[in-house]
Amino acid sequence: EVQLVESGGGLVQPGGSLRLSCAASGFPFSRTHMSWVRRAPGEGLEWVSTINSGGISTSYADSVKGRFTISRDNAKNMLYLQMNSLKPEDTAVYYCAKFGVSPEGQGTQVTVSS
Repeated sequence: EVQLVESGGGLVQPGGSLRLSCAASGFPFSRTHMSWVRRAPGEGLEWVSTINSGGISTSYADSVKGRFTISRDNAKNMLYLQMNSLKPEDTAVYYCAKFGVSPEGQGTQVTVSS
């Protein structure tokens, strides 16, 4: 059974930082490209970032480029998203997902507000 458990969200002031984590199990994580996606209140899913299976190649949405960093630890089956210089428009539920697959976890809420 595929399990993706996100954590690390919270309330942060504009300009602050958070590090999201995703614990993966039930599939060959080290051979799977992974993504972070988010859903803002009242909006659809938005792709945020993708990392290839080996952790070498990454890509980012223009809205987060230069502020967010995706990474992974294949030995621990963990995916991460370091988020810096957070803005109110980053407020959303963040999900980790297998690349090209709809989110299968509960997500973690990130709220950026003063």
